[in-house]
Amino acid sequence: MTQQMFCFQCEQTNKGLYCSQAKGNCGKNDAVAHLQDELTGALINLATIYLEKSTFSEVCPLFIDGLFATMTNVNFEAASFHELIQLVHDRIQHEGGSPSHDYDLQLLWADQEDIRSLKSLLLFGLRGMAAYAHHAYALGYKNDDVNTCIIEGLSALKDNHTIDEWLSLIMNVGKANLTCMEMLDTANTSTYGTPSPVSVPLTVDPGPFIVVTGHDLKTLECLLKQTEGTGVSVYTHGEMLPAHAYPQLKKYTHLKGNFGTAWQNQQQEFANLPGAILFTTNCLMPPRPSYADRVFTTAVVGYADITHIDASNDFSPVIKKAITLGGYTESQHFTGINGGTSVQTGFGHQTVLSVADTCIQAIQDNVIRHIFLVGGCDGAKPGRNYYTEFVKKAPSDTLILTLACGKYRFNDLNLGTIGGLPRLMDMGQCNDAYSAIKVALALSDAFHCSVNDLPLTLILSWYEQKAVCILLTLLYLGVKNIYLGPSLPAFISPNILQYLVKHYHISPISTPEKDLATILPQ
Repeated sequence: MTQQMFCFQCEQTNKGLYCSQAKGNCGKNDAVAHLQDELTGALINLATIYLEKSTFSEVCPLFIDGLFATMTNVNFEAASFHELIQLVHDRIQHEGGSPSHDYDLQLLWADQEDIRSLKSLLLFGLRGMAAYAHHAYALGYKNDDVNTCIIEGLSALKDNHTIDEWLSLIMNVGKANLTCMEMLDTANTSTYGTPSPVSVPLTVDPGPFIVVTGHDLKTLECLLKQTEGTGVSVYTHGEMLPAHAYPQLKKYTHLKGNFGTAWQNQQQEFANLPGAILFTTNCLMPPRPSYADRVFTTAVVGYADITHIDASNDFSPVIKKAITLGGYTESQHFTGINGGTSVQTGFGHQTVLSVADTCIQAIQDNVIRHIFLVGGCDGAKPGRNYYTEFVKKAPSDTLILTLACGKYRFNDLNLGTIGGLPRLMDMGQCNDAYSAIKVALALSDAFHCSVNDLPLTLILSWYEQKAVCILLTLLYLGVKNIYLGPSLPAFISPNILQYLVKHYHISPISTPEKDLATILPQ
């Protein structure tokens, strides 16, 4: 008899514990949940085989795509998981192994609470890092340290280790993810140029259009090339917004603007949308009947009965659908959550560091009292208005950096300027946490102090596994005093939480007023 689903890898767990019902709160059913576990177990088996080999670069895309597919809101389609499992089993048999040795993830879920917590941190961190590695691979970039970490980390999950050994493995994921984010930053900027600040309108023009959501810039580039001269406009959505800041992407004049807000609002914002919608990464919610006929997926994203664009990247079905739908007959003037008609992006580390002298002088002159990085993943769980209220209540002598999709709570606010700089700077996608790290390290060098001694506080929201691997990177770098919410991960046991609080001073968010008073005492 098949056991119930057990899943607690994202924020929206059932009753804050885990999902065990026939359908998880993310929308995946128990059959898909079991297939994700089966795929992970097969990858652990394959990793154990390749751990003894001197080279494994040719098989790493299989590890990366397999891990990425098991992330929250990526793939809901059973058939694609059967295909991935078969590919892994074929590789296992090619190397002389046996699928009968696949690891049973039920052993992990049933493990002692603290060990299960540490193993989950490791596994979920690997899944998040795999997403970034996937995007870098698409642009021709790979790294042996990242690949080795994936192989070693997966293989370790079947073994017994002490708590200190598990913590060492987890910190190694944080270290490797820093390398991975740096690799992706290099891949993006080398391919598409250095991002620069840009104001992106929220208006949708008349005529046929396609909305592209997710994170994959390569997919967006392919679509822009294929839609050029067709009369079809392209709009970004969610974490694709920062694409407007890259010179080699914004040169396409039919890349018009941004539609909608964060990913979790898509079921309302896409209802009856007269345009085609392309999902490129982990932001898919089960499409509603009102717009399911115009949804397309690509790469490792999948949903039953939704048209999938394969590796050929032939987007003609998407373009044809957009032309058939016809778009709006007149301009639609949308606004952000706070009523703004445009949003800014493009404040990557190159841009911010180009004005580092101005920022440093403003801090020295007490014009800028404090810098907040308010960023992370967004979601629908109650309590996320905290981040909007925090930004609104932050004193006017503070600078606010943001990244990832949590910024849609407040990125249409006009906060004015400070020391000649915009008070609110969007640094980009979640992987652009690397930019924030670069800026923090540069400031610590300038002030001859550690990052923890800077007038800088990280206020982070989390939803899924990419937020986990970023957190591990921050912990690896020794960054402390992080405020995390709106709730703490269900997979963190009380003892492991106590360890993180003791050694890294991680604090659950409370209220904006209380947290600001603690951070900025009078």
